[in-house]
Amino acid sequence: MYPPTPRTTATRTRERMSYDRAAAHAVLDEAYHCALGFAVDGEPRVLPTLHVRVGDTLYLHGSTGSRPLLAARGDGLSVCVAVTLLDGLIYARSQFHHSANYRSVVAHGTAQLVTDPAEKAAAMTALVEKVAAGRSADTRPPSRREMAETAVLALPLREVSVRSRTGGVREDEADLDLPHWAGVVPLTLTAGPPEPAPGVSAPLPAYLRPARSPWLEPATLRGTHVVLEPLDLAHTDELHTATADPQVWQHLGSRQPVDQAGTAEVIREALAAHHRGERVPWVQRCAVTGVVVGTTSFYEVDPALRAVAIGYTYLGRPWWRTGINTEAKLLLLAHAFEELGAERVVWHTDLRNERSQRAIERLGATREGVLRRHRIRPDGSWRDTVQYSMIADEWPNAQAMLRERLLPAPVPPR
Repeated sequence: MYPPTPRTTATRTRERMSYDRAAAHAVLDEAYHCALGFAVDGEPRVLPTLHVRVGDTLYLHGSTGSRPLLAARGDGLSVCVAVTLLDGLIYARSQFHHSANYRSVVAHGTAQLVTDPAEKAAAMTALVEKVAAGRSADTRPPSRREMAETAVLALPLREVSVRSRTGGVREDEADLDLPHWAGVVPLTLTAGPPEPAPGVSAPLPAYLRPARSPWLEPATLRGTHVVLEPLDLAHTDELHTATADPQVWQHLGSRQPVDQAGTAEVIREALAAHHRGERVPWVQRCAVTGVVVGTTSFYEVDPALRAVAIGYTYLGRPWWRTGINTEAKLLLLAHAFEELGAERVVWHTDLRNERSQRAIERLGATREGVLRRHRIRPDGSWRDTVQYSMIADEWPNAQAMLRERLLPAPVPPR
């Protein structure tokens, strides 16, 4: 516990106040930024900045030329640091009782400029590690000049208080019969799909991929002809080049992109669906040449029913009938039935796409029927969809057949 002081003792709503050390640390560790308050020449200043906690010290990031860092030289700088996490909005029947659920920390003290090179380097590393564990080892460390241009303040955590509100609506009994909606709208800080900077070809690091059920994790799958790896915006240029053919897009659910920006948007949609837990997208890469040749996905993922669909598949024409599509399906089916324990795998294709229907049938799938007016085509017309499936009992025979199809043709004797 932090001992209360005159600066941290509540004067109202004391039931929301706490001095619990673990609770304060949890808020400071979860939040990414703080408000740093201080006075310069008798005038108040508030500076939003980054922070990281190491033990019972709060480190604050800044520039060597900023006012608070300059003022912290010598005897240090008297500061007040505030961190707030907003957890929900409270809607009451009366305007007066509208409120918010939150967790906040306020820390008072004297911040000192960190001058010890080892402590400063450790604080900078901790700031990077707070963004993502493992990131400091996956990036270039600061140069001597960069370290000289960066300042770090150290604030010992001694005068610290936690204030929070949880729960639902609290209002006067006389308002309970009013005909207005009341309740809580939860708020959370949610990371979106990572978007690489221009020119980045490195795959998305594992620490930037959210922890998910194995059913929603695009694990890399390797074969002799094809490698399936998690789809990423870094694949945009290669994927656009490989699939820039109207025949590739003839029966797909979206229009052919006219340029790389359009292909990037297709990838963003796939990544957003993955982020929502609706789809698991892979890029198909030729195992021999290493070039990107297409993409495919799991969708309609249902771990409870142990079922998944395979689709959103398109492959550049030069790689049609090369074994890549067959082996890609073999890898996906093996992943579904053998690693995830699926009981059912489904395919959907346009009723007009006879080539796709024959390809699915060659996999050993069973045609179940036609879903009438199932989807809308890019031209606005209704699409009737043929549905196929394979169940776990059928997988062993289908696997043997697919592996046999991938064997090289025998060389005739001379």
